[in-house]
Amino acid sequence: MRDETILFFMAAAIVCLLLAVFYQRFAFHRGIQEKLRQICEKLEEISETDSDEKVMVFTDNPVLMELGAQINRLLTERQKIRADFKREEIASKKMLSNISHDIKTPLTVILGYLEIMRLDRGEDEMLEKTEAKAKQVLDLINQFFSLAKLEAGDTDIRLEKINISEVCRENVLEFYDILLQKEFEVELSIPESAVFVQGDPDALQRIFCNLLSNVIRYGSDGNYLGVFVRQDSRNVYIDVTDRGKGIGPEAAAHVFDRLYTMEDSRNREIQGNGLGLTIAKNLAGQMGGDILLNSTPNVKTTFSVKLKKINY
Repeated sequence: MRDETILFFMAAAIVCLLLAVFYQRFAFHRGIQEKLRQICEKLEEISETDSDEKVMVFTDNPVLMELGAQINRLLTERQKIRADFKREEIASKKMLSNISHDIKTPLTVILGYLEIMRLDRGEDEMLEKTEAKAKQVLDLINQFFSLAKLEAGDTDIRLEKINISEVCRENVLEFYDILLQKEFEVELSIPESAVFVQGDPDALQRIFCNLLSNVIRYGSDGNYLGVFVRQDSRNVYIDVTDRGKGIGPEAAAHVFDRLYTMEDSRNREIQGNGLGLTIAKNLAGQMGGDILLNSTPNVKTTFSVKLKKINY
């Protein structure tokens, strides 16, 4: 009986020891899994926020410590590559801005000479065509120059409190004669009371000039212009709408890309240079806003200018 009791206690002790070993191994592996989960979550956070943080691993496990060190080494290399790319991007944009300016100056002189020649000779069809093409090139260079300055951060955007209701009415009024001439139906929904936004007067003027010109140029099939001002607690939206041929889904994905044009290259009457909307969207972004597009071809196309609202 005594031997059986001893054997029982010995067996129980072995079972307890085995259970302790299994539990220790289970806890060890569970701890590693938890640390790996924390590392994954931190990497996801760094990726989503695009921050320069590093991964902190609090452990005495040499494998996990080495893993954390290698991850941080890669994150440091990533940070260096991003900084180098940013510097090169800024340098290239400034170079483009300088080149645009250097080309613009002699071209302006050429235009001056062409004008003098045209005045001296009287009507000269070839000379007039040459002058018109030179003006197109100068306009394109001016657009490039503006975009290059914007992207290089050299444009002076002065944010101030602006009554956007008044700005909208003034811009539509400037296009009144041509809208009347082309028999456009004009629909306005602009509050009589002041609606204040954060913006730059010159930038807003350029944005609305581009959008209204596009309605006349590309939306003339519908002979309709709608300008609507709406707002929520944080933003003001100015919808510029036409009922022309519209913009298909494929083109809509690229309409704000520089040099992207949708029109048939054979239609010289309406051909643009593909920079106006790029500049307009960039200007809106500089003011803390955006320009959004919603188009159903041959039904309705709306460009919405989003601006930060001022409530005081």
